[in-house]
Amino acid sequence: MPWNPEVYNQFKEKRYAPFYDLIGHIHSKPGMRMIDLGCGTGELTKVLADRFPGSQVTGIDSSAEMLAKVPQQENIDFIQRSVEAQLTLPDKWDAIVANASLQWVDDHARLFPDLISKLLPDGQLAVQMPSQKENVLNQLLYKLVHEQPFFEVLKNAIHHPPVLSLDDYTTLLINNGAKDVVVYQKVYPIIAASIDTLYDFISGSALVPYMEQLEAPLQAVFVSVFRDRIAQYYTSSPMVYAFKRIFLIARF
Repeated sequence: MPWNPEVYNQFKEKRYAPFYDLIGHIHSKPGMRMIDLGCGTGELTKVLADRFPGSQVTGIDSSAEMLAKVPQQENIDFIQRSVEAQLTLPDKWDAIVANASLQWVDDHARLFPDLISKLLPDGQLAVQMPSQKENVLNQLLYKLVHEQPFFEVLKNAIHHPPVLSLDDYTTLLINNGAKDVVVYQKVYPIIAASIDTLYDFISGSALVPYMEQLEAPLQAVFVSVFRDRIAQYYTSSPMVYAFKRIFLIARF
């Protein structure tokens, strides 16, 4: 089960709202070289390029399925590449933007200094991530993958959330020379009328790596149990899912 742009984009409005909040913190300057880490379908990369006229933007993503949907625009380049691979290159940027992507990259205590090292003088870092350790659906999923019979199949694919606390990120940024630091968490409520809505929401993101590993009939059992766990937590309607996002913005 590779990344599916159609499933991911079912909740486009909810997924995209934090991006607009994020880029609102970026200060414009002429001829900016910008990179969008984990650009997905590139739709928001185009928004980024259009928001800052005269910029040259590169979008990278490891998913060929996502990149197959990217728009064509003169001042945007798209490359199939992981964040880790990008950081081995000498390229430097006026702005590094990562919207809902760095939660997939391990060891943030090391990752963020590496990112900062790829900024040009007066460069800006703008990062937004789901607060996985606090979001209920992530918690339910993380517990389930550690249970048998699923753990035996999934144990080598379990994603341990690398997201740190707001205090840790603040310290990390400042200790690496950050100025104008902005760190906060914001809730984007999802009001769901059914379990289907909440399941569909996570099925397009955090569930994907596990579904790739499970084969029928175990995959069907896993989905059934996970949906039951969601139903056990959300017992009344409407169901309010407080989807929490972390924002990290700084200039260097």
